[in-house]
Amino acid sequence: MTVILVLVTFTIFIGLDYVLNRGKAMRTVPVSESQTVPAEFGGDVVEGFHVPPTVSYHPGHTWLMRERKNLVRVGADEFAAALLGKIEKIELPRPGQWIRQGQKILSFFRDGVKTENHTPTEGEVVEINSELFLNPGTVRKDPYGKGWMVTVHVPDEENTGRNLVPQSLVRGWMREAADRLYARQPELAGAVAADGGRPVEDLLAGVPNANWADVTAEFFLTV
Repeated sequence: MTVILVLVTFTIFIGLDYVLNRGKAMRTVPVSESQTVPAEFGGDVVEGFHVPPTVSYHPGHTWLMRERKNLVRVGADEFAAALLGKIEKIELPRPGQWIRQGQKILSFFRDGVKTENHTPTEGEVVEINSELFLNPGTVRKDPYGKGWMVTVHVPDEENTGRNLVPQSLVRGWMREAADRLYARQPELAGAVAADGGRPVEDLLAGVPNANWADVTAEFFLTV
């Protein structure tokens, strides 16, 4: 029910944003590989989580950043990375594979348990970050930089962009997610506060009653 309410809310927000801003292209910033955004630099911080304005966000906490026309880079945002924590293995789609927006193609493993997340766009996978197979922890350490996952050739940027979180709503969306997480697991609010307002490396590790697969599925909207 929670997931349905979240989806309905964002459908309404996105619809309103489209009406107000129809005719405008998706707001993305062209960057090169050397200009990806390390988590510790730049961007806004909402409830302890970095939300760089240079990327666009999917409601399931993946991001995309436009590198050039019809080519985007994809990863998991810092909220997702903190929930994933110390993952042991990651699976990515193959280069040349066609992926659909909202398809569960990013897989993470921890203690033999699997959770998945969506792709925020649709197109053909051009490249994958094979370094993550050797060092999956990079997703947590640098989610907007070296922790990127795939690059995708996107033929229809305009239509897929309409299903992302509108830029004007990003801060409220992240705040709502953090508040909902702390309401679900009150111990986590203390874990963030104890680290000076920044989330600890592995948010769910210190919460005995937290089911990693269930919590991630709820916020990644993959239930």
